[in-house]
Amino acid sequence: MIVLRRADERGKAEFGWLSARHSFSFGNYYDPAHMGFRSLRVINEDRVAPGRGFEPHGHRDMEIVTYILEGALEHKDSLGSGAIIRPGEVQRMTAGTGVVHSEFNPSATDETHLMQIWIVPERAGLKPGYEQREYPAAERRGRLRLVAAPGGRDGAVDIHQDADIYASLLGPGQKVRHVLRLGRHAWLQIASGAAIANGRALAAGDGAAFSDEPAVEIEAVKPAEFLLFDLA
Repeated sequence: MIVLRRADERGKAEFGWLSARHSFSFGNYYDPAHMGFRSLRVINEDRVAPGRGFEPHGHRDMEIVTYILEGALEHKDSLGSGAIIRPGEVQRMTAGTGVVHSEFNPSATDETHLMQIWIVPERAGLKPGYEQREYPAAERRGRLRLVAAPGGRDGAVDIHQDADIYASLLGPGQKVRHVLRLGRHAWLQIASGAAIANGRALAAGDGAAFSDEPAVEIEAVKPAEFLLFDLA
C-alpha cells in the first residue's frame, strides 16, 4: 500500500524570517490524520532568512536529525556543542532528559534550506547527545547512502530507534531499489527534482508512505535529492 503526501497538502507556517512546511502535525498546525508515520514524528522543510534563526528553546525525549539542502546552519546547545552544518552534513541530537539549543543562519546574504526530522526514541530518559558527520555528494550519488541508523553502523550517525535513514542524489534515468524486510515500512521524502517511486510520480516536497510493499524502487525523472526512511 502506498499513501501519498503531496507538497501542497502540508501544513504551512510563515513568520517572515522563516517559511516552513510540515508533513505532520507540528506547532500551530494540527491534523489528526497526519500525526506521524511509525516512529517518524516530524518532517519539517524550513527556509531560514539570512542572519535569522531559532532562539534557544528546549526539547525532551526525541531524536532530532537535521539535513541541510542549501546554505548553512549554526548550532549551539546546552551540552556545549557548537558547529556549523552545511550541505552533505547530517546532525543528530538526542534530546533525552532535556537539552536547550539554538539554530541560526550564519550568512548575511544567503537563505538556509533544510529538513529537520524528529524520531520518537526507543525509550524515554536517554542521556542527551550530539553528533555530526559529513556525507560527500560522491557517496550519495547514484546510490542510497545510510546516514542515520541504530548503533551508527556503516558510518551513519547513531539514532536510538529501529529506523534507518538513507540519502541519495540521482540523475535523470538513474534508479535505486531498497528491499523492505517483512513487517518493515518506508517513507520517501523528495527534497528536490522529480522521481517515480513504485509507479507513483513524486515532485519536490512530496512524500509517500509504503506499507506491505516488498521494495521501494525509485527512478529520477529530473535530478533528484531525497531521503528514504526504513521503519519498524
